[in-house]
Amino acid sequence: NAYYKDYAKKQEEEEEEEVSDSPTEVKMSQIIMPCHCNHRQELCVGQLLKWIDITACLSAERHAMSPCVTASMDDINFEHTIRVGQVVSIKSKVNRAFNSSMEVGIQVSCEDLFSGHHWKVCHAYATFVTQRKETGERVLLKPIVPETQKEQLEYSLAAERRRVRMLHDDIIKDLLTHGCIQQGDSVEFSNAVAAEKTKVESVELVLPPHTNHQVNTFGGQIMAWMVNVATIAASRLCQTHPTLRTIDMFTFRGPSQIGDRLLLKAIVNNAFTDSIEVGVRAEAYQDLGTNRHINSAFMIFEVLDDHGKPCTLPRLQPEPLVSWPNCPNHEKRIKYIISRKQCEVPLSVPWNPRNQVYLSYNNVSTLKTLASRKKWRLSSEKDKVRLYSLEEKTMLSFRVDTEVDVPAHTAFSLLAELCNRPSWDTYYQKCDLIHQVDDDDFLYHVVTPSVHPSSLGFLSLAKSGEGIHQDFILLASKRRPCGSGDSYVIALRSVLLTSHPPTEGCNRGEVLCAGFIIQDTKNNMSLLSYYNQASPEVLPYISSDIAGLSTSFYNIFSSCREYLTEQAVVSEFGPKLCKQRIHFCTIRKG
Repeated sequence: NAYYKDYAKKQEEEEEEEVSDSPTEVKMSQIIMPCHCNHRQELCVGQLLKWIDITACLSAERHAMSPCVTASMDDINFEHTIRVGQVVSIKSKVNRAFNSSMEVGIQVSCEDLFSGHHWKVCHAYATFVTQRKETGERVLLKPIVPETQKEQLEYSLAAERRRVRMLHDDIIKDLLTHGCIQQGDSVEFSNAVAAEKTKVESVELVLPPHTNHQVNTFGGQIMAWMVNVATIAASRLCQTHPTLRTIDMFTFRGPSQIGDRLLLKAIVNNAFTDSIEVGVRAEAYQDLGTNRHINSAFMIFEVLDDHGKPCTLPRLQPEPLVSWPNCPNHEKRIKYIISRKQCEVPLSVPWNPRNQVYLSYNNVSTLKTLASRKKWRLSSEKDKVRLYSLEEKTMLSFRVDTEVDVPAHTAFSLLAELCNRPSWDTYYQKCDLIHQVDDDDFLYHVVTPSVHPSSLGFLSLAKSGEGIHQDFILLASKRRPCGSGDSYVIALRSVLLTSHPPTEGCNRGEVLCAGFIIQDTKNNMSLLSYYNQASPEVLPYISSDIAGLSTSFYNIFSSCREYLTEQAVVSEFGPKLCKQRIHFCTIRKG
């Protein structure tokens, strides 16, 4: 985790060097007044959410040139609090536009006017949708053209985040269905606080000041009301004033108007050693109408001592049957939360159907983030195969680039069949498909030969029958382009699978981040880029002589290039004409 935090910090420092001139960028600065704060003279998170929503909406409407409404707000992790007299700066811009929806990225920072210090508070992603015209016609958005390297990365990852959002509701419903605490499951704790005592219910009447310029209830206002009742619920457990650290995704399920009554419910789901999870639900109704579900969220609170350290919290005695609001089992929620934190996911996270969506997202986004790094250094080049390296503290990453005379979609289809990799990669002795999760994600069991340091100071493969083999359980996440400018992606990472413990006679290895990114180039060819992040146990053998791996990489990827060319010809002309076609291509290139 320390590495990933340093990695993210270093990336942010490099990002600051890029100057963006996005036409959708909007900036807001507010000096914090006592009326914006809680009893500790710290900015209320609800007020901050209002400002975030306003800024993001202005970016969305600047791009759409038409009214927009908030559809969802992704997870937000508040790294620091903001105090009276300090200045909060909010910057937003559209990362990517789809048909009628768009993702807006938001960065929040703080400035102390007296010391001149600046620091990051949080970042967030919001989805906005355009309102239909008066004629009922949909407003189709023009595409975003990313310019800087950071914008290109956000543009690419926006498609992956959109995929997660579309599946978010199904994941939550599954957790609620299978994760409720049933009668008899609860454990009695001495001095525990009953969950019943943490329930909060509040009704708010929507008045004109609570609405936006489209006369709908302002999304930021609804989020602020939800934070308010969640804070009360957490306070009833810890009997002090907690600090909000994390908000799970807000998803607006329908509009609310002037005259609506908003019913807000909150309850503490569970108390851990130093954090509290609160479930919140917002419903709207008129005098004689039925309740309409508007929004739901999970919020994580902490209680900090005078030194800013988390305090130990009281135990919670859950109700025999939790049904208000329906709250998933805390262990499953923790797995769900952990799997969504891109920068803090440990190696080999246990795989199960409920966290698969987020592991898949982390898999793809980590590879794309690695590919976007700036300081790749060309180590060597041979036969149109280029080997790059990237050294970052305890991590050493490799990139191999080669151009193949095969269209990108064909190369993707061939390389996506991981079971065929042993036919061109000598490092893969065996690769078996364990489970096809869906059309895009697969679980494989891979066996590789043992690796040991040679006399020259770099790695070499053991001869057949020598040493102990390694095996891996890999999650392969495969993505086709979502739109123009996107690449084909095959991302690989290790996961834990209880049904497949380490094989007898093998050492269980781990893959941090690896995979292919394939791009179309001119003349129906494609650029094939392979990435691999070396784990700490391998690093000592290769850090002293990076070029020592060159021969191995060249041989493998020359073989890969030949494999792709041959298989592409076979699929196009059939086996009989394959050899003749390859011979002709060889003469033409010569």
